[in-house]
Amino acid sequence: MKADILEKIQQETADWAYLQELPEEWFGLKYSRRYNEVGDTFELFSYENSEKHLGVVTYYHQETKEYKLKIQRGLTEFCLMEFITGSFAEFEQYLRKYLEGAMHDLTVYNPDAISYVTKAMNITEWDYDKLLPKELEGFKLFIEPKNMVRVLNGSYIVFDYSDFDIKSNFIIYYNEFRCEFFGEARINNIPEMNYIFDSKTLEELEQRLQEHLVDRLRGIRQRAIK
Repeated sequence: MKADILEKIQQETADWAYLQELPEEWFGLKYSRRYNEVGDTFELFSYENSEKHLGVVTYYHQETKEYKLKIQRGLTEFCLMEFITGSFAEFEQYLRKYLEGAMHDLTVYNPDAISYVTKAMNITEWDYDKLLPKELEGFKLFIEPKNMVRVLNGSYIVFDYSDFDIKSNFIIYYNEFRCEFFGEARINNIPEMNYIFDSKTLEELEQRLQEHLVDRLRGIRQRAIK
């Protein structure tokens, strides 16, 4: 970070009384005061459970000049819009108002987070057990359709096969604005899209998974361990 910005944030967040109110453990995640520079960000505090691969991190982002809260769910990371602000005072207000709910939804399945439009697709009622075993080609089913997760821009993680040892995964998303399923991989934590899983219905998705899922997972693993 630039020296003047780093100094400003350090002064602004020094002696932050709010931190003294936070519990050491919340929803099974452990608190950590960070206060360290990471790239072009200055991290403030986090709650994490490394065994479950879940966490939240609060930080200041130099590029956007904003305070943010980042969700870490497996290899997937994204910022929650309701926390983003350029004001430190407002950031504390948002944390007081929204942090508990965000951590609850990270650690406890919340069906109310699914919109009416997406519920109509009946994804959580999908009989997927034979198609999506708990472990496939060395990847474990980290997120299942019955516990699908809302992320950003109208998208949901339908399922996530992950191998954390090689920092690689494969995810099927559903986007309610496009009414479409699509796939995305991370190979050594680098995202990669392809379009062979693009589908408009669960029936069409099932067919594409039957035809391509095993090969896709094998390909991800081969490239990750090269």
